[in-house]
Amino acid sequence: MFLRLIRLFKLAGREAAVLWYACRNPATPLFIKIGALLLGVYMVSPIDFIPDALPILGWVDDVTLLAFAIPAILKLVPQAVLGEARAATENRFSRWGFRRTRG
Repeated sequence: MFLRLIRLFKLAGREAAVLWYACRNPATPLFIKIGALLLGVYMVSPIDFIPDALPILGWVDDVTLLAFAIPAILKLVPQAVLGEARAATENRFSRWGFRRTRG
C-alpha cells in the first residue's frame, strides 16, 4: 500500500510540474490558468471539505482532488503547449536526478 502511495505522489508531483510549465506558457488559455490557480488556492486554504485537523481524512480529500483535478485540467491544455510543458518537466527532473516512473 505504501509503495502505491509513493508512486501516486511521484506521479502527481510530475503532473503538477507539467501543469506549472503549461500555465507559464502564453499560449495557454486564460480559463486553464484560472482553474490551476483556484486549485492551488484550495490546496493552501484552511477551508476544506474535510478539515485537515482530522489526521488522515483531512489529507485524503486534498489528495483525491489533486488526483482528479490535475489530469482534468491537463486534458484541456492544447497539445503543442502540453508537449512543451512535458519536455520542460523532463528536462528539469533529469537535472535533479529523478527517474521517469511508469504511469
